[in-house]
Amino acid sequence: MRTCSIQNELVVVDGDMSDYRQLAACHYRDNRPTGIKAVFTLRPRRSLGSLGRRPAGVIVYAMPNPRVQLRNIATGGLFAGLDRQTELGLLNHHVRCIARVIIDPRFRGIGLASRLVRETMPKMSVAIVEALAVMPLVNPFLEKAGMRAFEPQIPVEYVELIEALSAVGIEENDLVDPETTQSKLNRLAIAAAGFVETRVQRFLRSHGSRRTMPAGLERTRYVLGKLTHRPAYYIWFNPLSHRSSASFGLCAGANSHLPVPLDPEGPKGPEGPVEVQPS
Repeated sequence: MRTCSIQNELVVVDGDMSDYRQLAACHYRDNRPTGIKAVFTLRPRRSLGSLGRRPAGVIVYAMPNPRVQLRNIATGGLFAGLDRQTELGLLNHHVRCIARVIIDPRFRGIGLASRLVRETMPKMSVAIVEALAVMPLVNPFLEKAGMRAFEPQIPVEYVELIEALSAVGIEENDLVDPETTQSKLNRLAIAAAGFVETRVQRFLRSHGSRRTMPAGLERTRYVLGKLTHRPAYYIWFNPLSHRSSASFGLCAGANSHLPVPLDPEGPKGPEGPVEVQPS
């Protein structure tokens, strides 16, 4: 079946956590998201081969983590300088976080993840949708869906090790696969292997007992886990949330130049807990 016909056979519909559970095993994180506010799925219009009527993809929206440093940069300090209660109230009313996007492996690479994000963000009826994603350059589907990326600053020791690995032919895209990286390390010439080993030991000096880990797959898996777990922050401003300055409410004044006026009453409907754990 051609890509275009598969796309035409799938429709975005409301879902629930049973849809998430059907695809959860296909996601690299095995912990269940918390503070869930909405679930949407990509489901066949009719029975579709071996897929049947099961979801081909799922997206889970949750309450925002109140402690995200890049949010202040992305919003121009919209939530900065407020007392804790006011800040949490505004976050809970006006921000939702994309906690999971999972596509059935049989249907990856044809734009379904971007479609899920693009078509469901407006359905949340909030001013801001955000997400945190690891290794965004490997799969930039959030940017393709219309979100803007803000990448974190990388510690100097991380940059040095990434550059050292690149110098011996192990590029950043390889770092998501410990087995492949270890295989390349095993094939290095003696001089190159010694060069990398020196950099790895320097990198591990501040990692407690890990600094004495012997070379091998376990250590490589640990090092790559640190190098690649640098979540970029993504944000989408809902264009339908633009209102007159009178609707800025608690955000009037210093932040009134920002593109997202916030109504302190927030969207209609029940809200979740004041604080949630990051997922």
